Amino acid sequence: MKDALMGVARVGVAALFVTCASSWASAADTPDTWLTMKTKIALMTTEGVHTSDLNVDTVQGVVTLHGKVGTDGEKATAEATARRVEGVKDVKNLLQVVPAAKRDTVDHSDDQIKEGIEQAFKANRRINGNGIKVASVNQGVVLLSGKTESLAAHLEAVEVANTVRGVRRVATEVQVTAGT
Repeated sequence: MKDALMGVARVGVAALFVTCASSWASAADTPDTWLTMKTKIALMTTEGVHTSDLNVDTVQGVVTLHGKVGTDGEKATAEATARRVEGVKDVKNLLQVVPAAKRDTVDHSDDQIKEGIEQAFKANRRINGNGIKVASVNQGVVLLSGKTESLAAHLEAVEVANTVRGVRRVATEVQVTAGT
């Protein structure tokens, strides 16, 4: 009888351990919204990847890229960039390769681009006063710097900078000091 009770106790302890271990593993997994934001920032700051028609979704650590890119190389670079984001378990690359339509663009001076981004940052309550600034603009390549407590503000700053006319690419040295 004592041996039977010990066996039942061992099975119960083992089941409890497995339940707790799976809970701990789930808690340690990186939240999907965090991975989506980190992946978007990585893509928006990668040379050779144009993100205006590129979307990112994450479900249980699996990142899905969808939208349009201009070349097969851009598609491959986007996938490789997403795979390098810490916490990403897998990447589904559903990007369509669609060559960009030819269109004339007006070149803006770096000073005009910087001024446009600074104005857009001031108009955005999440970015304004949050420690993110335009460090430099060189031939349409924008460098953001500073410190912020919000990953969401960092993402929004990169998105806003990318929308300013004349911006070719956004690079970032922004440091996020908190987890949200």
